[in-house]
Amino acid sequence: MKKKVTIKDVAKLSEVSIATVSQILNGNADKFSPKTVEKVVAAKESLNYEPDYFARRMIMKKSKTVGVIVPDIANPFFGGLIRGIENVLYRENFVTMLCNADLDAQKESDYLDELNRRGVDGFIIASSTISNTAINQTLRAKNLPFIVLDQKKAEGFSDAVLTDDFTGGKLAGEHLKSLGHQKVAVVLPKAAPENILNRVAGFKTQFATPLLVETDLSKLGGQQAVPELLESDVTAIFAINDELAFGLYYGLNQVGKQVPADYSIIGYDDIDMCQYVTPQLTTIAQPIFELGQTTAELLLARIHDPKKAWEEQQLPVQLKVRASTAPR
Repeated sequence: MKKKVTIKDVAKLSEVSIATVSQILNGNADKFSPKTVEKVVAAKESLNYEPDYFARRMIMKKSKTVGVIVPDIANPFFGGLIRGIENVLYRENFVTMLCNADLDAQKESDYLDELNRRGVDGFIIASSTISNTAINQTLRAKNLPFIVLDQKKAEGFSDAVLTDDFTGGKLAGEHLKSLGHQKVAVVLPKAAPENILNRVAGFKTQFATPLLVETDLSKLGGQQAVPELLESDVTAIFAINDELAFGLYYGLNQVGKQVPADYSIIGYDDIDMCQYVTPQLTTIAQPIFELGQTTAELLLARIHDPKKAWEEQQLPVQLKVRASTAPR
């Protein structure tokens, strides 16, 4: 069996110390003369030396990985979010370690513990069900860099990136009111997280007492909400995310109802599929990719400067009017 090349071999061939090789190969080449750096790099390439990940981590005290916990990767919103996060982390030579919790609170907590054991450099928590107690015990108590976004309120103890959900809900309400609708419904999940409650609060500035239909936060949940809507006199529906709206499309079509002739529907998120369904979905657009990018940038800033003041950023939303809403 061929003997594994070690850092000691590189040091011997380049005629410098092991410590010098380690410093140069771990990003501190500026501390040494160009000639020394050239010798080390040439030796590394000549021997086809690859640093041992775990040994490097012990020396550098960094893993160059970030753990990301999302509640449901099947929702295209989180795919777009991860793309934005990965875009920034890859650029900075960090690896994204994705954990899909399947809307399971215990699974989310277990992932938090496991990412901690694996020594990731920071955490991005895009789920609302991880308790603040779990975060305090696993992350804050150990001064580990983390950031919460979109669904979970920071409550002053972490960095956070949010979107303007209150304004988003208000825009949805204003749009339906401008079309002459008076009887409206909001389809939302049971035990809704704070960001969704903010959307409802914004919507209620335009419609004080909408019909609230609770269901699962999925396409199937939207489909299952249809019978309750049919028993009401509503003419327009605010689906609290686009996945619910697509489920409503399907459920209404199954009973012979048409959008927007029978019901106007407005969604929330503006995932790609909004432009590919028929009719194209009117929705409140979140800057999903930018949300991921901003989150990653803020976390990296925290990793590099753990003592900086907590920062919370809020990104704007906008109304995208398409063909699923029409005058009453």
